Amino acid sequence: MRAQFVLSEIGVGLRRNLTMTFAVIVSVALSLALFGGALLMSQQVSTMKDFWYDKVNVSIFLCNKNDAATTPKCAKGAVTAQQKQQIEGDLKKMDIVSTVHHETAEEAYKHYREEYGDTPIATILTPDQMQESFRVKLDNPEKFKVVTTAFAGRDGVQSVQDQRDTLDSLFEMMKGMRVAAICVMGLMLVIALMLIVNTVRVSAFSRRRETGIMRLVGASSFYIQLPFIMEAAFAGLLGGVVACGLLMVGRYFMIDHGLALADKMPLVNFIGWDAVLTKLPLVIAIGLLMPAMAAFVVLRKYLKV
Repeated sequence: MRAQFVLSEIGVGLRRNLTMTFAVIVSVALSLALFGGALLMSQQVSTMKDFWYDKVNVSIFLCNKNDAATTPKCAKGAVTAQQKQQIEGDLKKMDIVSTVHHETAEEAYKHYREEYGDTPIATILTPDQMQESFRVKLDNPEKFKVVTTAFAGRDGVQSVQDQRDTLDSLFEMMKGMRVAAICVMGLMLVIALMLIVNTVRVSAFSRRRETGIMRLVGASSFYIQLPFIMEAAFAGLLGGVVACGLLMVGRYFMIDHGLALADKMPLVNFIGWDAVLTKLPLVIAIGLLMPAMAAFVVLRKYLKV
């Protein structure tokens, strides 16, 4: 009987404040969708880092004859065979170095022709204009500065480049997007909490006579507050379910179909459906508990009978 009464009170409260309840559902859904999106974006950055950092090389470009006339670092002339041997030997002695590959000028020219053969500049380049280089793979890509410090100023070395610099720019941009999503999520969360507070206050005021009668017949405070708390929790639960739907639709549309980023960017290791599904219980739990706790706190102040 008590359960039936509580459920009937929940239905009455939802019908009386239908528009405000709908606003709560929408705001909770949007804030939780942004929250889930920020979590997924953070995981995407970590996944891409693990994938790409494992493939990052440090490139040590050597001076050629053309560099001797145009680059101050190569003022002493093109790299000599002895300098190349010394550089390669020192690289192989370093504990952080996994593999060392020497790319000749001819190999560099061949690779350039394969990738940029259709460009005008490719028709005037010759193999002797290309730079020899050492492609160095590190056990820990985070320690690339050790190689840079050791070889940047050596005779015969034109420059030391770490491919990670290019990737870090992309990762920083994605981190910025995640921070922006978190900020918008915080704003939406504040709006959702304000709507929950107002909805509970209006609902409690509209039923002040019923709650007064319940108090007179000996009902406990928690029993009186329970319908209001469950109304807020129900609205939050619906918002959480909608947020889960938005996350799944977003993953499907952006990566699998629609924008189809997985097909357009095959070299990017996108997060899978398992990453999305593991976030859904957290989103639903927050959607259920956050409004319920907010309503409980508000009722302690405003439900005076």
